[in-house]
Parts: sequence; C-alpha cells; structure tokens
Amino acid sequence: MRLEGKVALITGAAKGVEGRLMGFGGAAARLFSREGATVVVADIDEESGKLTAEQINNEGGEAVFFRLDVTSEVSWAAAVEATIARYSKLDVLVNNAGTVSRADVEGTTLEMWEEQMAVHSTATFLGTRAAIPEMRRGGGGSIINVSSIFGLVGSPSSTAYHAAKGASRIFTKAAAVQYAKEGIRVNSVHPGFVTTPMTAPFFSDPELINPRLATVPMGRLGLADEIAYGILFLASDEASFVTGAELVIDGGFTAQ
Repeated sequence: MRLEGKVALITGAAKGVEGRLMGFGGAAARLFSREGATVVVADIDEESGKLTAEQINNEGGEAVFFRLDVTSEVSWAAAVEATIARYSKLDVLVNNAGTVSRADVEGTTLEMWEEQMAVHSTATFLGTRAAIPEMRRGGGGSIINVSSIFGLVGSPSSTAYHAAKGASRIFTKAAAVQYAKEGIRVNSVHPGFVTTPMTAPFFSDPELINPRLATVPMGRLGLADEIAYGILFLASDEASFVTGAELVIDGGFTAQ
C-alpha cells in the first residue's frame, strides 16, 4: 500500500482495460489502485476510460473517469475542480497523455509541430500549473511528467516529438526548483522502446523494430508495467528526497 490515502490524477489513462494492451497511464492507474490510491482516470477516450475506472472499482479500488483535453486550459481547470469536489485533495499528478509524429525536420509541417508541442509541452505546463495550488493547500505533492528517451537524445525522425519531450524534461527541472520548498516534487520519466497501443502498429513491423532492438543492450522491448513501477516510485513517499530527476527506463539504450 505504497500510495495509501493518496488521490492521483493520471492523464492518458484510458488504456488500462484488463485483457487489452495497456499504455503507461492505464498500467499506472491500475498499479496505483492496487497500492491504495484513489485514481482519477483522465483521457479523451471516454469508452476505454470509463471501462478502466469501472474495472478498478469492481476489483475493490476507487476510481472515477473524467474526460480531459490536456491541451485545454478550461478542461484542466474543470478536471482539478472536479477532483477536489469529489475527494477534497490532489496528491499526485501524472502528465502522461501523448501522441506521436514521425518525420524529419523537412518533413515536419507546422501543424505537426504545434500538435506535438500542445500535447507534450503545453499540456504538461497546464496540468502542473493547475495542480500546484491544490498540492500547496495539502502540504505538498508529487508531479510526474512522462517524457521519453527522445527527450534526451536524437533519432532519424520524430523531430517535433523530440522537441516537445525535451521541453517537458527541462520544464520539469524548472518547476522542481521553484516548488521544492513547498514540498511539491516534480520529476520526469523517460521510457525507451515499449509496447503500448501507441507504438504497437509501428513495432509490429520486423523491418522497423529489429534495427531498434539491436540498439537496446537488454535486447527486448519494455512493458507498460515496467514504466508504471517507475512512476509509482516517484509518486510514493519513498521518493521524498527526489525532485528534478530524470528516471530513465530504457533497457540500457541511453547508456551507450
């Protein structure tokens, strides 16, 4: 019960339906519940989000779904307000929602660039800003921003994704320094190549995945649960002296 008594809002958490391939947010929602947290499953995917929350409740946990467009300031205000109205506090925020865009610099359109920035950078800022006043009122909290190894290093494509995830990474450090004295910890997680609903179509092609696996010292893809356990650590009081850190979970990819 590492999160007993805590209230956590997790974005991009709809893909947590038992029996289906899970994303980081969905796996974290289920893991958080097993560890005693009350979970707000936030996503734009209402069908899967409601089912994820329903399954958590049926298994003895406490969860509620809230439709949240992470790029909308108004939507963020409503989500945090609803969380406080229902549970009276907010202890943990996981900024996890994401999409992907694969193109080099010349192939990246302005629309692609702005969409990636909105989902990965602006959304992280909006969520963090919305959560801080409530965490301050509660005496502290933990914010975990799910970035990527591609917020640390480059690749032959995904230009806008790299830039947006890199922005999330350095924003995390700025917020960590600014709010450390108030007991609000802010950290980033950097997953490597992991099978999720977002990556499955790409990773199912041997011609695309085999060259990538060759660059991973552990020689395999990661699992959503392996990322979720890292998020859990940062959310828990076990990480009470950890802020502004980058938790890389990538099978050794960035160690080279």
